[in-house]
Amino acid sequence: MNGILLIDKQPDWTSNDVVAKLKGMLHQRRVGHSGTLDPMATGLLVVFVGRATRAVEFAEGHDKRYLASLRLGLVTDTQDISGTVLERREASVTRGELEAALEAFKGEQEQLPPMYSAIKHKGRPLYEIARKGGEVERKPRKINVYDMRLLGEDRGDYLLDIRCSKGTYVRTLCHDLGHALGCGGCMSSLRRLEAGGFSVDKAHKLSEVQEYADRGRAEELLLPVDGLFTELNSCVAEAWQERKLRCGNEYSVGLPDGDYRVYSASGEFLMLGRVENKTMKTLKSFFEV
Repeated sequence: MNGILLIDKQPDWTSNDVVAKLKGMLHQRRVGHSGTLDPMATGLLVVFVGRATRAVEFAEGHDKRYLASLRLGLVTDTQDISGTVLERREASVTRGELEAALEAFKGEQEQLPPMYSAIKHKGRPLYEIARKGGEVERKPRKINVYDMRLLGEDRGDYLLDIRCSKGTYVRTLCHDLGHALGCGGCMSSLRRLEAGGFSVDKAHKLSEVQEYADRGRAEELLLPVDGLFTELNSCVAEAWQERKLRCGNEYSVGLPDGDYRVYSASGEFLMLGRVENKTMKTLKSFFEV
């Protein structure tokens, strides 16, 4: 069983909880994910099964799209409503003021990661240090907020549609927006809508995966791993070339320099390859060993 499984994560589950559950459902040892979601968050979690786990590193850099709720006037230690309240303030912000603040947060910028995050400091996740009342110096990270639009209000919270780069903490965006508006703020909900070319509209609840697994049909939910690399040109390996690449050896080709999806004559996706000076070498293999 090899492929990509799109999961619509429910709240109160960690991303690792989802992976552990799927290992049992699918009876697979090799299961991984790209792009961690906080426990309170819902939405798209891209999961890799079997040999497809070798593609996780290529998906981790994908851009993301979120639907987030911003609650103004509330500051917490986690930068979302799951944390301890540090401060409450009066929030009398107009729609125009909020939209102006959103504009100021668009584009390339540096963001200071929150203490309640999985980033490691001397081998320890920051959230472990934070839970014991500690704090360490963090280095700002470069992020890009491609677009951030105000959709409306929901029971006093503001709904934001956010498109951003890898590594962006939406919690921190909400916190920083509140600070910029002078009233404080935090994130009250988060749903991931897209990651790379994948959409939550095509994702499955864990209960649905369980139903398919119980009927021995879970493999029908998997997407082919080569779908991650559709922007690359493809080529077919001749029989003698396939023998070489299956042994990890380079071979000569008549192709221009660049990266390629390499298939067998039968259509099996074999590897990501790179051509340099008419020589094909393996970047990452995906055939079963």
